[in-house]
Amino acid sequence: MKLSARGRHSMEAMFDLAVHFGEGPVLIRNIAMRRRISEQYLAQLFIPLRIAGLVRSVRGANGGFVLAKSPGEIRLSEVVKATEGSTAPSECVDDSRVCWKGEHCVTRDVWAEIKRATDKILDGITLGDMVERWRCSGEPEVPEEVA
Repeated sequence: MKLSARGRHSMEAMFDLAVHFGEGPVLIRNIAMRRRISEQYLAQLFIPLRIAGLVRSVRGANGGFVLAKSPGEIRLSEVVKATEGSTAPSECVDDSRVCWKGEHCVTRDVWAEIKRATDKILDGITLGDMVERWRCSGEPEVPEEVA
């Protein structure tokens, strides 16, 4: 599976919210600046994340976005599912009718195994885990030339 730019940027935005969890709503403008993502594009990415119940928007002077749950409760699989859909490397895994071979395809079994492994990894990592890995790395939140 190869994440699209949409999936990668959504993951970065969710990581940003996780880093700032508990500090109040975060402006899209600030996430866009820190992650070097277009503000308008980022606003579009938050739509499926909000629909999936992963983020909440807060209106008003101190508005912005917050995680709908704690970082430790949001699995990467939820973020990917909201923004990418299936993790299947081939569409035949989710719908065998797309190929004339259907259920009787040797490569389909391999693609299904790859999907299961990918899902297991993504389901086993939370945003909280990502934040912890980042904190232990000693790396800055954003490159110094951006800060």
